[in-house]
Amino acid sequence: MDKSRESGRHSRPYRRFSLFDIVEGRGCGTFDVMKIYTKSGDEGETGLYGGPRVSKNHPRIEAYGTVDELNSVLGMARAAKLPADVDGMVARIQDELFSVGAELATPKPENAGLWMVGGPQIEAIENAIDHFEATLEPLRQFILPGGTPGAAALHLARTICRRAERGVVALAGIDGQTVSRDIMVYLNRVGDLLFVLARAANKQADTADIPWQKPE
Repeated sequence: MDKSRESGRHSRPYRRFSLFDIVEGRGCGTFDVMKIYTKSGDEGETGLYGGPRVSKNHPRIEAYGTVDELNSVLGMARAAKLPADVDGMVARIQDELFSVGAELATPKPENAGLWMVGGPQIEAIENAIDHFEATLEPLRQFILPGGTPGAAALHLARTICRRAERGVVALAGIDGQTVSRDIMVYLNRVGDLLFVLARAANKQADTADIPWQKPE
């Protein structure tokens, strides 16, 4: 395990691309718009950013695909009208996850000039956990996912984040695959933060967390 750290012009306006758009050749640099379909993935392969073409079931594709899924569910949570402070934190996580995915989509990210997450972002997540947790009653029993629609979506995002973390750990265990340890730590902290944010969203909506009841 190594823990080291096509563009085309078009007259249509700027749009933001997903990670799959970038690695499939639908955008780079300033992310100018080009055709949505390229047919380059019709045989079950995709191109890594700055790297070779690999099968779409490659562990690296699974890893950054799950990060993309996580980001999408966070967008769903925000659409549910989260409290302003929770929404602001989730927006920041979305931006950072885009960079996490781009790093995972690049076999040698340190050679591609990518902005990568690291110590400062991890510390900011830990500070956010401490801040929001200080506003909550201490947990004395297990709780179930649920509450407001926004809180429920954050709980769903938490479970996807854990799956993304497992995928990155699996990728890091493959010889020859470069994965930053910071990504593993970052995703671990984000999973913790999403749990706290879900509780914070419920509290600010005067909605109680749902306690787990031991089956009779």
